[in-house]
Amino acid sequence: MTIALAVPLAEALGRGALAILAYAVLGVLLLIAGFYVIDMATPGKLGKLIQQDRNPNAALLAASGLAAVGLIVAASIWSSGGALQEGLLATLVFGLVGIVAQALGMVVFDRVVGISVRELTRRPELQPGAVLLAVTHLAIGLITAVAVI
Repeated sequence: MTIALAVPLAEALGRGALAILAYAVLGVLLLIAGFYVIDMATPGKLGKLIQQDRNPNAALLAASGLAAVGLIVAASIWSSGGALQEGLLATLVFGLVGIVAQALGMVVFDRVVGISVRELTRRPELQPGAVLLAVTHLAIGLITAVAVI
């Protein structure tokens, strides 16, 4: 009887491990997509601004955008209810919507509020506008994540 219990347990663990791997791969792909969308919305090459120029404003904007995407991905997984295929599709769609919302948020703040991302990334010291925009990223991510749930 021990062997009979071990087989269903092994199958369940195997399916669970594959689901985790699938969500992790999708999550990483969405984070990469999010980084490149933030890069497109940011003047200059975001990787260069962070690595070579050590620009804290660019790093904060990228980090907050990726944290927001992570919130959306986590909420999508949570709301999937164990249905792997539907959960992966929902995570993909909601993740992409969240990424678009982040980019639009940057553009809106740049145009409407007058906080220029271009100017923020030209400044070598941390700017209050970058902090505000970073919190906005997180708020958009949280709002989107809660809407998913």
